[in-house]
Amino acid sequence: MGAVAPQILAIDLGTSGMKAALVAADGTVTGWAERAVPLRVLRGGGAEQDPVAWWSTLAEVTGDLGRAHPEHLRAVTTVCSSTQGEGTIAVDAAGEPLTQCISWLDMRGAANLRRQFGGFPAYGGISVRRIARWLRLTGGMPSVTGKDPAAHMLFVRDEMPGVYERTASFLNVLDWINLKLTDRTVATVDSILTSWVTDNRRPGDIRYSPALVADCGIDPDKFPPIVACTDVIGTLSPSAATHLGLPESVQVVAGAIDNTAAAVGAGTTGHNEPHLYVGTSSWIAAHVPRKKTDIVAGIASVPCAIPDRYLMTALQATAGANLTWLRDNVVEYDDPLLAAGQVTRDEGTIFDAFDKIIPSVPPGANGVLYTPWLYGERAPVDDPALRAGFFNISLDTNRSDLLRAVFEGVAFNTRWLARSVDRFLGAPVTSMAITGGGALSDAWCQIFADVLGIEIRRDAQPLAVNVRGAGWIGAVGTGVISFAEIPDLMRNDHVFEPTAANRARYQEAFDVYQDLHKRLAPIYKRLNR
Repeated sequence: MGAVAPQILAIDLGTSGMKAALVAADGTVTGWAERAVPLRVLRGGGAEQDPVAWWSTLAEVTGDLGRAHPEHLRAVTTVCSSTQGEGTIAVDAAGEPLTQCISWLDMRGAANLRRQFGGFPAYGGISVRRIARWLRLTGGMPSVTGKDPAAHMLFVRDEMPGVYERTASFLNVLDWINLKLTDRTVATVDSILTSWVTDNRRPGDIRYSPALVADCGIDPDKFPPIVACTDVIGTLSPSAATHLGLPESVQVVAGAIDNTAAAVGAGTTGHNEPHLYVGTSSWIAAHVPRKKTDIVAGIASVPCAIPDRYLMTALQATAGANLTWLRDNVVEYDDPLLAAGQVTRDEGTIFDAFDKIIPSVPPGANGVLYTPWLYGERAPVDDPALRAGFFNISLDTNRSDLLRAVFEGVAFNTRWLARSVDRFLGAPVTSMAITGGGALSDAWCQIFADVLGIEIRRDAQPLAVNVRGAGWIGAVGTGVISFAEIPDLMRNDHVFEPTAANRARYQEAFDVYQDLHKRLAPIYKRLNR
């Protein structure tokens, strides 16, 4: 056995847990370890996590990796992180947290946001004049739901004035992990985005906008310095090295928010090369050369890990969440329907059972249609009132029909979204990489190919996309590889081609799907005011 190649300790901190993996510069992922991290849901729209628990759990998963792969852990030369975004932690001058992390799910700051940024005329309680300036400078605007740092910081300022007074910096999730790793306080070009205070018009020179900072209601000195995702921000601090069992010489690369890292981990680092991520939610994303915003479709290109590019992201609110709902509420785990799959409550193995069932139902689900709007929709329409539904059920309909209809419904919604993506990119997409947990399903990949009418290239390790992305960002940051080399390093295990015989059937069903939205959107607004 030869010497182990230098390794990047790739950290992937999601809402549900902390994951770490050992990644080589060629994209080889040598196992990973994962432990759950609790989310505390509060009355009044609050949602928090303990940042100290993240740090403790990181040591645990690193220890797990070391026990499973001791030689690879000893070969670590770099640490790089991918984390959930839109969280907010107030820290004092010593870097100690003054608050829990206010999660991206937390809506308590919505009223504070409206008070700070109101005016006439307004949209969603926010001044239209301010919205126009945000769109021009940043490419987006604060969420009127209060689910990003712009609102979180105002909530701390107004509801916790003592904490605000002691706050030296407001940090996103990635920024907190980097602080713990290096004792250095920074924000990356993508972690700072949803504070909505940066001028993003030059991709290689993302900087604070004096006008936006002056208007945001937060003291300017509470914002950290901005660095590129690929910047080496230091080496492990003595305390971090001890905590992780690694040498102090290990370099730390700034890293990225999860969807930024996934766009690298999917191997789609060229111009206008899209990937489809299918997890609890889903998105189509591609690196593009220009800053652009499609206000109608809710699609924007924003700063990302590649210094001369932007990342276009078109987000679908719920994808795999529809299968989780179906699994937990319609198909029980002692159901004989699933017995052949030997299913346990595991995100991956559920597809083994579902893939046995779906081929028993013809394309079109015997006429059943499903709209996957369990939690409203983000793009190509921003409508929180939309809801999911099965249509055209008859006495002949069975649960297998319902299952296939759910898979097809998510694909129809993705096709609806893909039309806006084609317009944004300026040309029809003919081939797309697929990654995330949903890519584990052969049946779903084929349905996506048939419904979209394009080639679908499956990531050989779709659950590793974020850690692989963090690993590659770390490798680029330390000069081992370039972003241009990544597509050739990407490994796909299957290419799904569209089936011509299914096109006409799916076209007709898609036409009805769009008609359902037009007819039902006003009804959902009445029901879910």
